[in-house]
Amino acid sequence: MDSMFLKGLTGEVVTPKDPIYEEARQGWNRAVNKFPLVIVYCEKKQDVVNAIRWARKHRVDIRIRSGGHHYEGYSTGDCVLVIDISRLNGLKLDKKRNILKMEAGAENTEVYDFIGSNGYVFPGGTCPTVGVSGFTLGGGWGLSSRLYGLGCDSLIELELVNYEGRLIKANKSCNADLFWACRGAGGGNFGVVVSMTFQLPKPTNSSVTLVRFFYVGTTKEKQAQVMNIWQNWLPKLDKRMTLVASFYNAGGEGFQVELESLSFLEAVKKIEATYPPSEKFKSTGRFVHRSYSRGELENLADLIQRPAEGSVYDAISFYALGGEIRRVGKRETAFFYRNARYIMGFQSVWTEDVFARANRDWLRKRFEYIKSITVGSYVNFPISNLRNYEREYFGDNAERLERVNKKYDPFNVFRFPQGLR
Repeated sequence: MDSMFLKGLTGEVVTPKDPIYEEARQGWNRAVNKFPLVIVYCEKKQDVVNAIRWARKHRVDIRIRSGGHHYEGYSTGDCVLVIDISRLNGLKLDKKRNILKMEAGAENTEVYDFIGSNGYVFPGGTCPTVGVSGFTLGGGWGLSSRLYGLGCDSLIELELVNYEGRLIKANKSCNADLFWACRGAGGGNFGVVVSMTFQLPKPTNSSVTLVRFFYVGTTKEKQAQVMNIWQNWLPKLDKRMTLVASFYNAGGEGFQVELESLSFLEAVKKIEATYPPSEKFKSTGRFVHRSYSRGELENLADLIQRPAEGSVYDAISFYALGGEIRRVGKRETAFFYRNARYIMGFQSVWTEDVFARANRDWLRKRFEYIKSITVGSYVNFPISNLRNYEREYFGDNAERLERVNKKYDPFNVFRFPQGLR
């Protein structure tokens, strides 16, 4: 690529002719295969400004990437400019006011290490390499959400580079409509977020109890029975407990129960260790608002009994909501589904490319049943080709979000599949 064409870009600029391009173009979901025109690793805010201005001048579409964990790969694309902010990852802690200010490229694991070693907890996500900004902008469900709220509920301010390359601040009193929208409307809209400020819970010496148990060799009927116990137990559950239940098909695991008491940081590390460095998958998630009949639960269990050809893991997972999440009104932030009981995740994982289509088709077909018994999709667990996706992701907040988008990105510079229109 002609160096004159790249003039104006700063930071580390990677093009298809560079040896690191092949690795640089990949996200966490290796089933997504996209070929950007240019990838810019931004090391300063000015690099972001320069990248936006360059893209507009050359009429090249922009994608924004932090941790690269977007399920459908919308943080990259073919023939686009990828603004990668993963190196913008500085962290500052104000211990007097219990405030964490971070650059927007920091990952879960970096934040946990930094604040955990200072005796703090952070209501972040579970996978270590997820970018905290993408996690937060989509609402941000994690294992401490029932006690501390969603990730976006601790956010008190952010800085964003807009379509003109201007740095703007948003909080409750400055650009309040943008601040409202950025708490739940998904990454990629409005501009490139470059810093976030969080109010942390006061430091505590109390330990965390991590409970994990595996119940192997079950039948479809037993799985439906456990689903029933889960849905009846959840409404009155102490908010200090956040649960995930996964009903899955995978080979070679034994029955075990683990119960251990450890620090917040140690508990986070144990959970992080269960994640692979990358995967090939199709996955999504919907909101559950009601109790299911025995027949419906058996239908759900039935979905995972016959995995797709080449699948190494297929699962339905329940992620508990409620507690502090519900204390915020559904119009107070862009995250609309505050009153849902839990998120129902659904996924299939494969290793050989030849099985990609079979797995995607398998999930797509079964998704129709899940969609028929749920209301709304979780934007951080997205799915492509979703009809009326703005309504599905944002419920009654969709129209207001479109107005905010028109105000802050009038030329739709930050457009992407399933972006706000």
